[in-house]
Amino acid sequence: MAEEIVTQPIKTPPARPNSPYTWGTGRRKTSVARVRLVTGKGEITVNGRTIDNYFSEVKDRAAVTAPLDLLEERGKFDMKVNVNGGGITGQAFAIRLGLARALIQLVPEKEAILRDSGFLTRDSRMKERKKYGQKGARKRFQFSKR
Repeated sequence: MAEEIVTQPIKTPPARPNSPYTWGTGRRKTSVARVRLVTGKGEITVNGRTIDNYFSEVKDRAAVTAPLDLLEERGKFDMKVNVNGGGITGQAFAIRLGLARALIQLVPEKEAILRDSGFLTRDSRMKERKKYGQKGARKRFQFSKR
């Protein structure tokens, strides 16, 4: 007999019960993004700057807005993001995860779409630490037998 696996939707309480905002936190490498969503015209602000001003690469802007484009919710929400740590691409993918987590609180019936696309999966790859007696994480000093 084959057992059917049933996944339960994520039920996260809102960060602030009386707030008009919906919050989502995303992480990637050493970047941490706090994403606030509120119904609006589709304005995206990252650390007080517009998304075009903050992310110069098209691929980073596309990564940030990918969950909204997938659910076709692009012009319905204003997004305010505080992000710090890491590099630009790490920050973009941290925002993507935070946005996806905030969206499943607003439209929980579309969680399966986001999960199947991989937007709700935390990328756990981190930089490996440097070891003592070595030059780096893997590189060693030159060995001489004699």
